[in-house]
Amino acid sequence: MTSSGKSSAATHASEEDARNDTVKIFVNGEFFLRNEAKVSVFDSGFMLGDGIWEGLRLHNGKLVFVEDHINRLFEGAKAIDLDIEMSKKEVEAALYRTIAENDMYDGVHIRMMVTRGSKTTPFQDPRLSIYGPTIVIIAEHKKASLEPVKKGINLFTVHVRRGAPDVQDPRLNSHSKLNCITAMIQAYKAGADEGLMLDPHGFVNTCNSTNFFIVRKGELWTSTGDYCMNGITRAKVINVCRENGIIVREKNFSLVDTYSADEAFVTGTFGAQVPVISIDGRDIGDAKPGSMFFKIRELYHNLIQRDCPD
Repeated sequence: MTSSGKSSAATHASEEDARNDTVKIFVNGEFFLRNEAKVSVFDSGFMLGDGIWEGLRLHNGKLVFVEDHINRLFEGAKAIDLDIEMSKKEVEAALYRTIAENDMYDGVHIRMMVTRGSKTTPFQDPRLSIYGPTIVIIAEHKKASLEPVKKGINLFTVHVRRGAPDVQDPRLNSHSKLNCITAMIQAYKAGADEGLMLDPHGFVNTCNSTNFFIVRKGELWTSTGDYCMNGITRAKVINVCRENGIIVREKNFSLVDTYSADEAFVTGTFGAQVPVISIDGRDIGDAKPGSMFFKIRELYHNLIQRDCPD
């Protein structure tokens, strides 16, 4: 796929944009064209997945929920004892500097990555990273395709489980995503768009790259959040629904509850909300996007407009 090509992943499908061939990428305070942006082969992120990241959207010239994203970045850094060597305000300034360098205003997705930096030799000991962190910001013109919203996506329940916090806390937005990648591989090999993952106890938890919701009898159900990335979009959906009188239950539920749901959808920073029309070959509801989905999507869109007014 070319840099401006359409993604094959349904929840992250985007419209083609040739401008992405010439975007400038932030690497440790400097800007490089995408084919010139590089990090060391000794970098902790490259060798070991030792790093954290955030994905953000730009709307009407403003980063959506930027404070939430930066707070989560710093929480993750503290959890793995990584010194970003920048303040929260400096991180925000670097993000906006990248946006300005690329003359961007709307319909933009930003990926910010912070690793423990280059090591003196290829071993996992974090004390070998003596050169400071590696900070990369990639901003792309990336407007979400509406095809998945119109048609819905298919999920497949994978054998890969979400781990317990004492193994690798799934709430940590780390570079190490091999379990999620393995889940996605199993899902698309089975002909699905994304993998539905269970928690260590067998309850429905999350998808490999998005959070998962079902609708039952007018109520919105999602997992307890104990074993999934507590996505910012997930939290905003929960809050905006409660503010508008929609009952939301964060609870344990099984595949039996899921197969007989009236509706289902997933949430994420890039696609916002995308409807699910089938799971494991079973139609969900009428096998098309439902009324609750569209109501929640509208409420969320209004929330974005309030956060990033024209």
